[in-house]
Amino acid sequence: MFLSCLLLFALALISAESRYIADDVVFVPMVISRVRRDTHGSVTVNSDGTSGAVLKVPFAGDDKNVFSAIGGLDLDKNLKMSGTTAGLAYDNVNGHGVTLTDTHVPGFGDKLTAAGKLNVFHNDNHNLDVKAFATRNMPDIPRVPDFNTVGGGVDYMFKDKVGASASAAHTPLFDRNDYSVGGKLNLFRDPSTSFDFNAGYKKFEMPNIKSDWTPNIGFSLTKFW
Repeated sequence: MFLSCLLLFALALISAESRYIADDVVFVPMVISRVRRDTHGSVTVNSDGTSGAVLKVPFAGDDKNVFSAIGGLDLDKNLKMSGTTAGLAYDNVNGHGVTLTDTHVPGFGDKLTAAGKLNVFHNDNHNLDVKAFATRNMPDIPRVPDFNTVGGGVDYMFKDKVGASASAAHTPLFDRNDYSVGGKLNLFRDPSTSFDFNAGYKKFEMPNIKSDWTPNIGFSLTKFW
């Protein structure tokens, strides 16, 4: 299912039916504080064996506002496709942005997510963003209705070198809450390449069950053209 209209102000952590909500969400703190008009792609490999790739291609705009197309895919630990994503993004020179994406999950269905970020502070040393999202989950599973997940978070970055993030999401259908905290360390950066180390913990809570904090680490390589 592909995209339809309107970018909304919001951001993402999602899921589906109980077994999908925890498994396919990876919290990776990422801050790109100012608009770039070049194409860029990133590849992430995680300690649980999962991996993913994202490509962002600008198609309209100027030095202050940029519209881009987004494409991505996720692989499970057996290198099988666990999700494909297509969408649109708007980025502003002041660090604000919105996205609208559709993710197809084999064996589950589709997730349409509207997301946004607001840059609340930026100087040469510090960058602080607040984020929010709303997801419409549309399962292709008999007797499982469409349902919503909403959430938000905060991202902080110091000198584009060290960062931290915290996120939370709520899925009313399952009365489920997901939580995440994470950190990021930039290991290498030049005008065309960024290489980062990511680490974090996540957990979920439901009325009759909850998980412990689960760690995850990963490495991300981003290239700019």
